[in-house]
Order: sequence, then structure tokens, then C-alpha cells
Amino acid sequence: MARIGFIGLGNMGGPMARNLLKAGHEVLGFDLVPAALEAFVAAGGKAAPSGVAAAQGAEFLITMLPAGKHVRDAYLSQSGLAAACAAGAVLVDCSTIDVATAREVAAAMPLPMLDAPVSGGTMGAENGTLTFMVGGPEAAFAKAQPILAAMGKTIVHCGAAGNGQAAKACNNMMLAINMIGACEGFALAEKLGLPHQVLFDIVSKSSGQSWAVNSYCPVPGPVPASPANRDYKPGFAAALMEKDLGLAQQAAQGCGAAAPFGAAALAVYQRFVAAGGGGTDFSGIMEMLRQG
Repeated sequence: MARIGFIGLGNMGGPMARNLLKAGHEVLGFDLVPAALEAFVAAGGKAAPSGVAAAQGAEFLITMLPAGKHVRDAYLSQSGLAAACAAGAVLVDCSTIDVATAREVAAAMPLPMLDAPVSGGTMGAENGTLTFMVGGPEAAFAKAQPILAAMGKTIVHCGAAGNGQAAKACNNMMLAINMIGACEGFALAEKLGLPHQVLFDIVSKSSGQSWAVNSYCPVPGPVPASPANRDYKPGFAAALMEKDLGLAQQAAQGCGAAAPFGAAALAVYQRFVAAGGGGTDFSGIMEMLRQG
């Protein structure tokens, strides 16, 4: 079993770290929020007084932080995270950040570093069924794969540093566009007097099908596990989707790619978040779109 430092024990990092504990690893964790650290200790983890202390002697250092600036500060400041780790350690950043920052930080590290953003939301984190999209050296990926397997079900090596973030940006842009289309379709059906279940029964087996419809239907009823049946309590919050769409647009602009529907999706989520929907599930835009 490995000695693992884990920095960032929030809604995603907390359950991920708990799954590492369940797998028998020794996990030393740190978070700026006392309640998050207390929950981690209650699950059997060991608390560290700082990020550097969590990294001390770690064979793997995992970070799950809010944004690129936090990742940059953690690794490129004078905190000495990499220096505190054991010789030959692997750094694994599971945050969702911009591609440029991921590549900048990896290039500056004296240890091999992987960018490994996740898909699957809080439910996937709790159940250990996350998808990891991993960029970085193949040898480091092979070494870290058993650790990631304790937290996720699908682990894909995407290539060089930053490619994990690139995959996440593309995936979530496509998801947001699909979800908006699904919501618009169901909103139109409502206006035309077509029941939700009837439309679902047709679309889920026809050319309009998508994960947004079949697995995460944005109206109550057809898919009992979807957030629509829980007043859109978030599995993946709209504010996070807004963030990811912004990262996708940043990446598109940086490489000269055309992404007009991605830009339109970002505008929709910006409107929804500005109206107070940031804390609801990203499928909750159904309620906004049905109002026109």
C-alpha cells in the first residue's frame, strides 16, 4: 500500500480520499476548510497542518483544487510541495484547470506530474466510479494507475502533459451543448402537449438520443436517478459547468478552433448562474429554458 498526500478534501476530493483509505492506503490530508478536514479524519484519515506536511514523504501527491491559480500557487510558490515528497514520487493534479497552466506547472516540476481531471460528479466520487482523463509521461501514468483505480472505473491516458485537461474541456463542452438541446426539446414538447415519458420513449431509442437524455433526463419521471427528480439537487453544479465552458472557450481561442455552439452554451449557463442557478444541477437550466 502507498503513502499518499491529498490536498483539497471538498465535495470531490473528500470522497476520493475516503476511497483511497478504503483501499488500504495511508492518506495524509490537508484542506483549508476545517469541516472538510474533520470529515476526512472521521473516515480514518490523518490530518496534516499544511500542504507541505501532507506531501512529506508521500509516494503520490494528489491535489484537487478549485482553479488554475490555486494549482499554480500550490506548486510554483515557495511552499515546496514537490521537494517534500519522497524520491521518485508522482504528482497527480485532479483539478479541472486550463490547459496552459497544466502544461506550465508540469514543466516546472522536478518530479513527474500528471494532470488527471475527472468526470462523474459527486456521485461518481462517492461510488469510486469516476472517469480519469490523464495527461503526462507514460511511466508516471503506469505507476499511478493502481492509485487512480481505487477512485475511478475508467482511466484513460490521453498523451502528453495538458492532454487530460484538453479531454475534459472537450467532453464537458459537448455535454453542455447536448443538455441544452435536450432541455429545449422537452420544453417544446411541453408547449405542444406531448408528455415527457412519450418523448423520452421515442428519443431514447431514436436519433435524438444522448447521455443527457438517456442517463440524465432533465425532466422528472423517465430516469428516476436523474437530478430532475430531486429538485435539481446537484450531481454537477451549473456553476462548475459554466467554469468548464469558460475553460473550453479559452482553449479554443488559444489554438484558433471554432466553437460557436460552445460559446452559445457558455452564454446560456452564464445567464442561468447570474439568475441564481449556480448551486443547482446543470440540468436545472430546464426550468429557465421552459420559461423562454
